[in-house]
Amino acid sequence: MTGTVPKVAPRTVVVTGSTSGIGLGIARAFAAEGAHVITNGFGPSDAIEATRRELDTLGSGTVLYHGADMTKPAEIDDLIGTAVRSFGTVDVLVNNAGIQHVAKIEEFPPEKWDQLIAILLSSAFHTMRHTIPLMKKSGKGRIINVASAHGLVASPFKSAYVAAKHGIMGLTKTAALELAEFGITVNAICPGYVMTPLVEKQIPDQAREKGISEAEVKDQIMLRLQATKEFVAIEEVAATAIYLASDAARSVTGTHISIDGGWTAQ
Repeated sequence: MTGTVPKVAPRTVVVTGSTSGIGLGIARAFAAEGAHVITNGFGPSDAIEATRRELDTLGSGTVLYHGADMTKPAEIDDLIGTAVRSFGTVDVLVNNAGIQHVAKIEEFPPEKWDQLIAILLSSAFHTMRHTIPLMKKSGKGRIINVASAHGLVASPFKSAYVAAKHGIMGLTKTAALELAEFGITVNAICPGYVMTPLVEKQIPDQAREKGISEAEVKDQIMLRLQATKEFVAIEEVAATAIYLASDAARSVTGTHISIDGGWTAQ
């Protein structure tokens, strides 16, 4: 007696802040696995569309773009709503959106503080509160928060970033405990320095703040505590996200994976 093997529907993956850097690498990895992917972020519209088309060719799933501003809850609501209207649910949520501003606390512009907290921390709360009911309904799901080594340790001149990333770690643990009996895992990835557009932008800011060269910023600040003395590759972070979204990681929840070249081992 023979029969047909039922087709498994592609997973739907939402990756915030995925028009460049780590987020793009994660979106690319999921697209290559055949997932439906919703990308999100800022940038020139022609470049975003070119990237979307490129990702769309990588696997059997469909790749869409949504331009939600991560400081605006209503637009975040529509981002998740678009995933549901397009593909029926959200199976994997990757909170990656991020920006940076470097300044002493007493010189930190309040509007920049508010913007960083909104994008780095509050946006993850908003995506999660819309996505969790969908995952509960399907009895499974994966939430992956891209934190940072700065979610575990601090550096000077990055008060908002460090505060937000520490907050993401707490949010990750709390959600994991709430969702442990629903087949939903919640974890964080904590990369060290990855050479992304966000990090590249920090280099002249820190050079100016500290009165040193950009080469010295890389060697003496960014890679000083990474024992490998090398920047982390985007592909390494993406591979970790793929693992955390897999069945093999079904018992991994409420924790973090550090990919920091030995930074937080010290």
